[in-house]
Amino acid sequence: MKNTYLLLLLILACNCNNSKQENPIKTEVSIQYETVVKPILNLEQANKLAELPLHCINVEFPNKLGQTLGSASDLKSPQTLHPAFYGCFDWHSAVHGHWSLLRLLKQFPNLDKAEEIQQMLLQNISAENILAEVAYFDDLHNKSFERTYSWVWLLKLAEELHSWDHPTARTLKINLQPLTDLMVAKYIEFLPKLNYPIRVGEHSNTAFGLSFAHDYAKTVGHKALLSMIEQRAKDFYNKDKNCPIIWEPSGFDFLSPCLEEAALMKRVLSTEAFRHWINEFMPELKEKTFALETGKVSDRSDGKLVHLDGVNFSRAWSLNEIANGLAEYSHLENIAIKHINYSLPSIFNDGYEGGHWLGSFAIYALNTIKID
Repeated sequence: MKNTYLLLLLILACNCNNSKQENPIKTEVSIQYETVVKPILNLEQANKLAELPLHCINVEFPNKLGQTLGSASDLKSPQTLHPAFYGCFDWHSAVHGHWSLLRLLKQFPNLDKAEEIQQMLLQNISAENILAEVAYFDDLHNKSFERTYSWVWLLKLAEELHSWDHPTARTLKINLQPLTDLMVAKYIEFLPKLNYPIRVGEHSNTAFGLSFAHDYAKTVGHKALLSMIEQRAKDFYNKDKNCPIIWEPSGFDFLSPCLEEAALMKRVLSTEAFRHWINEFMPELKEKTFALETGKVSDRSDGKLVHLDGVNFSRAWSLNEIANGLAEYSHLENIAIKHINYSLPSIFNDGYEGGHWLGSFAIYALNTIKID
């Protein structure tokens, strides 16, 4: 009996110890992380950035046409084929080079070369030139030309014109409208046919395209395009979980497949629906200790390797989109700034391989930084 009593006491003592171990006293842990200096897009910076597209939008060669030839008669010069957007090495870079100048002029009317910029924009985006661009897309062999990356940069250009009440902008908007309408029509025609999203880190990334097209549709109030984008985004991505960000970036990436998708879903879902979705898709983003190493460029004279400067800017704008309005993700803004600060100084000393396009990415990323 005595032994039984002692055994009961021993069991009770063990249970008490286990209970204490299972319910330890919780202590607050203060997480410290480095705060970095925010780059500022001011007039001085804007003048430097404007020089990049100014030095390429009317430079015809070198040029990568990306054209499908139907016959020998299709062999024409870049400026003949694309009288509006023939410079900056390729069509899409020419389009977002024009966007860069327009955006900077809109933000900083006192740019050093403001008058020159306006004249270049009016000369290139003339009614006649735009009709020639439309005709190019009517060619049997080039209907899917630059799908969908250039399409949405054209819509980004149109969005900028729509939201600027200025005589030059009003003229350019009217001139551009036939090509804008064509891009919208092409998008609405194409999206229902796309059974699976394209998840690469380069031009054809579906999430990036849908994000820019969504911005345009929301700004101008295009309900049909907006509705289709939101439905297709949910079709493609609603069930995605555990995106492998550790696989990024690939060697030639200038977009982050994981972060572009998250930035798109932030646009199309309600706040609460997005909170639930992002916790499934990238739960690590919410951790205050989350870190993401910048893409490292080994050779900026290599047109593909310099893409990694682009991935730093595009990661930044995606991270800022995710954090916008969600306090629990505000630490991502610091990571975004680190990415911008890594690549921004280099683009001014780049060769043509990066200089013909990276200014646009830098401008867009800088405009997503929250100003205190």
